Amino acid sequence: MRRTSAAGHRLATLPTCGSLAGLSAVSIALLGALPSPATAQQAPAASTPVPETAQAAPSTEKSEQISVIAKRLNEARDSISPSIGASTYTITNAAIQSLPGGENNPIDQITLQAPGVDQDNLANGGLHVRNEHLNVQYRIDGVILPDGVSFFGESISPRFVGSLDLVTGALPAQYGLRTAGIIDIDSKTEELQPGGQIGIYGGSYGTITPSVEYAGSADGYSYFVSGDYSQSNHGVDAVTSSYNQIHDDNLQNHGFGYIDKVLDASDKLSLMVGTFNSQFQIPNNPGQAPLPGITAINGTPASAINSADLSEHQTEGSQFGALSLLHSAGDLDFQVTAFTKYSTLHYHPDENGDLAFTGIAEDAFRSSWASGLQADASWRVADDHTLRAGLLLTGEHVTAETNSNVLAQTGTDAAGNPIFATTTTNVVADAEKTGYTYSLYLQDEWKLLPDLTVNYGGRFDVVNGYTEGNQLSPRLNAVWQATPSTVVHAGYASYFTPPPLELVSTSAVNLFANTSAAPAVSQNSAIKNEHAQYLDAGVIQDVTSNFKVGVDVYYKYARNLLDEGQFGAPVILTPFNYHVGYNRGVELTTSYQQGNFSYYGNLAIAEQKAEGINSAQFSFSPDDLAFAADHLINTDHSQRMTASAGVSYALEGTRFSADILAGTGLRSQPPGDTINEGTVPSYEQVNLGASHRFEDLPGGALTVSVNLINALDETYLLRSGSGIGEFTNQYGPRRTLFLGVTKEF
Repeated sequence: MRRTSAAGHRLATLPTCGSLAGLSAVSIALLGALPSPATAQQAPAASTPVPETAQAAPSTEKSEQISVIAKRLNEARDSISPSIGASTYTITNAAIQSLPGGENNPIDQITLQAPGVDQDNLANGGLHVRNEHLNVQYRIDGVILPDGVSFFGESISPRFVGSLDLVTGALPAQYGLRTAGIIDIDSKTEELQPGGQIGIYGGSYGTITPSVEYAGSADGYSYFVSGDYSQSNHGVDAVTSSYNQIHDDNLQNHGFGYIDKVLDASDKLSLMVGTFNSQFQIPNNPGQAPLPGITAINGTPASAINSADLSEHQTEGSQFGALSLLHSAGDLDFQVTAFTKYSTLHYHPDENGDLAFTGIAEDAFRSSWASGLQADASWRVADDHTLRAGLLLTGEHVTAETNSNVLAQTGTDAAGNPIFATTTTNVVADAEKTGYTYSLYLQDEWKLLPDLTVNYGGRFDVVNGYTEGNQLSPRLNAVWQATPSTVVHAGYASYFTPPPLELVSTSAVNLFANTSAAPAVSQNSAIKNEHAQYLDAGVIQDVTSNFKVGVDVYYKYARNLLDEGQFGAPVILTPFNYHVGYNRGVELTTSYQQGNFSYYGNLAIAEQKAEGINSAQFSFSPDDLAFAADHLINTDHSQRMTASAGVSYALEGTRFSADILAGTGLRSQPPGDTINEGTVPSYEQVNLGASHRFEDLPGGALTVSVNLINALDETYLLRSGSGIGEFTNQYGPRRTLFLGVTKEF
């Protein structure tokens, strides 16, 4: 894992560091293990054309020539949209394999090894980049994946990842709309060899995950397929501190396919497709009391409904495809892609249980079908100027279908508390919307001096959906090779972020007036687009050829800061805005590599504060709304300090590894306190792994691994709450042991 300075660092007013209380000596000792800051990214060199032979070559020679052309075209693709001036943290496939759990970890868990990435419960997105809530864009081989609807599951499997870049900071003009972080994945296709592997991974909680990969080539075609299936009895974050949860089974499967055809020395056509399907039970929280005023539901006494016996569950799925043409000849490179993604989410309530404990039993289905065209081009105008331009056109159709059972309010008791009917009332609320986004960008990479590169330009975005708006966003980045071992970068970016179309709630709040689902606040101002200014600067220093350190600072000021929360019984996020907000922070990284030994480590200190909730106010209590109206408050997902570190050592075919995640805790609201004023306790999670590769076996090598997750079995909170479903406490993973066997063929 390494940080590359072609990506940049940030400029900002820094928060005070505070103390390291809560981070034990274990984490401090491992903080020397930070990611490797690499050398500055220079302007991409012109591609070297590969001469075509005058006559047909033998089959082997022709295959090698196609491989050389394909590699050059892939390098040209990477040079079309380099992240000059931003901060890029790279996790290679070898680094993924070295992590405890390897490719069996979800993408979010792998990304937690990067600086400034906080972990959260699955109900709130799983991770936060630089204290932002979601606002992350995923790309595969330069192709943007639409957001889609999902919650507990991750539609992307790491099994096809050749390398993963997390790009943050003041982003160049090719990045827009989702700007907290860019997770840019290069698929394994570049280094593939014919053949494949099958594996089985399993252990604690009845986990079993078979997987398969295969790659090959024929007649100028290259292809790669991967798939896995997973089941366990621990799929969603624990809602109690007990080791075993009630009603927490899950099933998931992923599939990915890639095929390309080298058309000639300048052109390649590629197709990638992926699929994901899942089923999750929602774990039960025993011992809950029914809501006051609910005495019976359709003949069943509320007191007879046991919160340990509920049967809520959720299904999710997605399918995507992208067809790309890549061209590289002379001074011009471009890639044009047509893409589509269909995704669904369906929450199934426990009829009486949801009513008794939340006041609403809502069957909720959402779908998103997004399709579009993406084009990116690079033209080397002169030795010191490279122009880059691109466009993105996307249309998305979303549906929201809800069928809710509630109890009508029939009166109040002597104390003024509501009394509800004992028979249900049905409320149906369906909506659909087609939205469009249009984006254009243009920028110039100018090698101003031999050691100084400036990248300047801008993008223009237009959105027409539940919100309408547009913005011209200037961008400016500089990378300076101050000395052969020192790289400095700084940047400024203006950002325009519309809310996710598929998550915007359109139900009228008054549909539930005078029922058990009536919100305390009836106000529901329309969601708004976020507009932000971002500054970023940093330095990467090669202390020795093996030891690298880096520091990065940033500041963001936003109007109509977007946030998201899980409100209401269905496990679906709802966007809302703060009138203003800011982010600021500093990230420290180091890395060391010597022979078979490597380590990395990160420490981030940051805060995000905001004021004035000005949309979807029905999601909050009157007291919280009133306090946030004229006070800067912490956003609920912000964490003051976050650390990650890891070591790896290989000895005669055996690799030993360890990593750690630590933090001071996300925000909480203790009883009687102001909104988001407290924090859950600090935490540390230590993971251990070992694997051995047996070479020279018939048919191919065999790899055996053993992995211990949360080796110290620390019980820690990710979120605090009360109630059922995702409204209760959410805990990090307990100690689990997994074994894996992979056979190559």
